[in-house]
Order: sequence, then C-alpha cells, then structure tokens
Amino acid sequence: MTAGERLVVARVRGFHGLRGTMRLESLTDRAEQRFAVGKSLFLEGSDAPLTVVESEPDSLGWRVRFAEVMDRTAAESLLDAYLEAVVAPGEELSRGEFYWHQVVGASVADVDGSELGEVVDIYRAGGADVMVVSGPAGELDVPLIRSVVRVFAPTRGKIVIDGEALGLRGEGGEGGEGDDIEAPAGSAEAGREPEA
Repeated sequence: MTAGERLVVARVRGFHGLRGTMRLESLTDRAEQRFAVGKSLFLEGSDAPLTVVESEPDSLGWRVRFAEVMDRTAAESLLDAYLEAVVAPGEELSRGEFYWHQVVGASVADVDGSELGEVVDIYRAGGADVMVVSGPAGELDVPLIRSVVRVFAPTRGKIVIDGEALGLRGEGGEGGEGDDIEAPAGSAEAGREPEA
C-alpha cells in the first residue's frame, strides 16, 4: 500500500442508542489511530467522508459515531458496510510486512511439493494471524507462525508450509524450500478481502 490508497479498517456490525452510534468490528491493528475523534473514514466505494465525533472501544469492538450519521435509522442503513481509511504518508508498511488483502489469493503448497490451494481469508486467533486455505482437500486453517510457514512471499504469490507440522502427513516427509524462508509478518488491516 502506498500513501493515498484506501483500505478496509472496519465493518458495521450493529448499533448503540438512538443517536446513530454504530458498533464496528475492527479490521485493523491501529484502531485507536483509525477511529480517533476527527479522523475520516469512507464507505467502501464512496468518496463522501464520515467524520468521527465519538469513539470508544467496547467488548464487541468499537462504538463510533459519525457527524454525517444523525440517527439510528441512518446508521441502520449501513449495517454490514465496510469502512475504509486513507493510508497517510509514513504509514506505508516496512519491507516484509503485508496487509491481509495482499495475502488473499496467494497459492499455498506443502514443502513436499503438493499444492494445498489458495488463501481465501485471514483472521486473528490467540495473537497469531491464521490463513484459511481452500483447495482440493477442503478448507485448512494455517497459523502464520515460523514453525509452520517455511516460505512467506505473497507478492510472488508463493507460500510454502510444513504439512507435517500441521499433521497433514506422517513423519519422514521430505523437506522442501527451507533456504527461501521469509519471516511471516502482517497487519490486521484488510484491503477488502472476502472477509475478515
């Protein structure tokens, strides 16, 4: 992502009260920054800004009220909408880091060479990002941790995992491309996945 581009940072999941306050599912690891009073978000595909006037975390995510959403009726029309933020100069990711949407669509193989499918979703569980890989054997949840992911190069469309570490095959499987190890790194911000 470069400065000026937009990426999805939240999804409207519910409402709170009658003044248009919305409950947002945070899809970013920078929630305090993205939902700060005075910041602008955009409905996906829209150029009209939504200006944050109240914001606080709650048990379900964040409660946020926008100046442009005057009441609950207006808020209800936005149920399940994705909200985007503009990437500001200096917010670009470091080398080796990726937004979730940049990982979705990458092909995934085992170190033994067998194709497992492609990444169709990512979610966070217990402090680790988890890829959902869909392929010939159905869906597989693959944690983005070093002991499982041997090659993590989504810009090349290449992710190689150790199927033995996930219990996909018995002991004694051949090693694969261990010389091409790149550390998994990412950001919870999503740029429109079939989401998260």
